Amino acid sequence: MDVTKASIRQRVWNFLEEKNIACFPRPVHHRIPNFKGAAAANERLKHLDAFQTARTVKVNPDKPQEQARFLTLEARKTLLVPTPRLRSGLFNRIVPPPNPNKEDLRKCSTSQGVKQFSLPVGLDSKMTVDIVIIGSVAVSRKGFRIGKGEGYADMEFAMMSTMGAVDQNTVVVTTVHDCQVMDDIPDHLIGSHDLTVDYILTPTETIRCDCDRPKPSGIVWSKLNAEKFSQIPILKTLRYKEQKAGKDVRLKDEIDDGTQNHGNQRTDAVKN
Repeated sequence: MDVTKASIRQRVWNFLEEKNIACFPRPVHHRIPNFKGAAAANERLKHLDAFQTARTVKVNPDKPQEQARFLTLEARKTLLVPTPRLRSGLFNRIVPPPNPNKEDLRKCSTSQGVKQFSLPVGLDSKMTVDIVIIGSVAVSRKGFRIGKGEGYADMEFAMMSTMGAVDQNTVVVTTVHDCQVMDDIPDHLIGSHDLTVDYILTPTETIRCDCDRPKPSGIVWSKLNAEKFSQIPILKTLRYKEQKAGKDVRLKDEIDDGTQNHGNQRTDAVKN
């Protein structure tokens, strides 16, 4: 049987549940899984130079990275968290109440706190993200990452790259359980749109990856179908900007059916 991203995900999710390594919310299937020792894995961030020197940190909103969000706020760094499913924008900045204590910061780090204490960051915002912290379902020591299958982490990085907020030198870290680290993930499973990682942090280990694959440098429109495009309103704005710049912004469906949508054609359709 061929190894696929789906088969790797299923194996990891099943193992976490069967061995009772999984934590709330359960079951972990179809999620970035929470796991026993998640806080300890995130604590390793404090020893990374890239985190120590970072001023702006982007962390995904999932439960297993809650401690990463807390550490970012505790260190008085700017914390950015992606908007859920990118429905209303790219990310929000978490703004704690005045003179916060540790309890306040812990509340701001939870999923509810992320909603309650956030301010939207516009696409035209001129900011630099110094380090990106994400979850994974599986990751190889080489730095190949498999997420839950919806592509949001990859797309978020590509969007930030389009904005000029990140580049190839931006450090990407994932925090996972040791059992989620694979000796190898087949090269052919990782495409040009997939985000790779520089560090893997587990409850017992800090792994420096030597990945020779470039990180996404922008949205690969030809990989995006019309359904996904319609689900993420912010993509319309980015697509219009890139179309105005003369880039080929045809979606996968348009290429498959031969529809022309590049240069200055169908501008109104893209805007609306």
